[in-house]
Amino acid sequence: MAAFVGVAATGAVIARAERRRRAYTPDQVRERLRERVARIEAREEAPPAPQPRTWRDRLAGRWRAHPVPHPRPPR
Repeated sequence: MAAFVGVAATGAVIARAERRRRAYTPDQVRERLRERVARIEAREEAPPAPQPRTWRDRLAGRWRAHPVPHPRPPR
């Protein structure tokens, strides 16, 4: 019985969303899409992601008070 109620409720939600979507004229749909594109283009680009640390750098940071600079200077 609960499954039937869940299916019926889902169908009602889908039908309501479909009615809302069909209520827009083609010009309204185009205008909404243009607004969304303008908002996306107006956003600032995210800064580049930092370079991931190497396996060696991560290990050095765990066991030493001050990580060894990478690469090591020649001896």
